[in-house]
Formats: sequence, structure tokens, C-alpha cells
Amino acid sequence: MIPRNTLCLWYDGTAEEAARFYAQTFPDSAVQAVHRAPADYPAGKQGDVLTVNFTVAGIPCLGLNGGPQFRHNESFSFQIATDDQQETDRLWNAIVGNGGQESACGWCKDRWGVSWQITPRVLTEGTTDPDPAVARRVFEAMMTMKKIDIAAIEAARRG
Repeated sequence: MIPRNTLCLWYDGTAEEAARFYAQTFPDSAVQAVHRAPADYPAGKQGDVLTVNFTVAGIPCLGLNGGPQFRHNESFSFQIATDDQQETDRLWNAIVGNGGQESACGWCKDRWGVSWQITPRVLTEGTTDPDPAVARRVFEAMMTMKKIDIAAIEAARRG
């Protein structure tokens, strides 16, 4: 069944590779279908992979091999809530260690240029704490980090 709303992500010939990586890395993720071009098109030939239907953490996506014209940037990101440091480390290391790059405050980018926020739930709880002093301490601690260190966030929350 075709979902009513699907995110379309543009790739330069690597949609299937990216989709398979996401399916192996993130829970509740899978590749549903790979569709080949029925005819030549500007970015490829008949028989090339044109689109890939997949899910990432339950979100329906379509990977489109549209060519080199458009690149991913930080204006779009997947935010993945994690429950503990082990899960945070596993996802972060999978993305960064597979040709990606670190950024600040829990953000990283995969080798295809898609941005990810690997966000421990304790961070979100801390930055939205009703006590402004707690929220500020947690926020200031986060601002010093690349990958989020849950123990440091919890320490900042306690003061």
C-alpha cells in the first residue's frame, strides 16, 4: 500500500545503498522495494535503480536517484531519540564511522550528506525542564558536545 505521506530524499545514484544502510542501522527500518527506470532519463539509463521505497525508524521514505544537481543539507534532518548511552554510541558510530562526519550538539551527517540528530531523551527532558536554571545548565553542557554524553547531561541537570 502506498503511504499518504512519504519523504522523498534525492540521491546521486546511491539511493539503494543508503536505504540498505538505514535499514541495517535503525530499528523499525526496512527496504520495501527497488524500482528500475523503464527508460533512459537525465541522470541514468533504462534498468538503473530509479527509486527505492524504504522506512527509517517507521517513517516512509522514497529514495530518488535524481543525479548530482541537489545535495542534502542541514535544513532537513532525522531526529532519532535514544534511551541510553549504548544506543546513542551505536547509532552515532554507525553514521560517523561509515564515511560520515561529526557536527555539534548531537548532529552528524552520513556519507550521503543526510543530517541526523542522535538525541538522548534525557537531553530533551533536560532542555525543556520547567526549572529555567536546570534547562540552562543542560543546554550549556550540550553546547560543548559533539556526540551527546548522557552522564554529563545528567550531571548538569543535577547541578
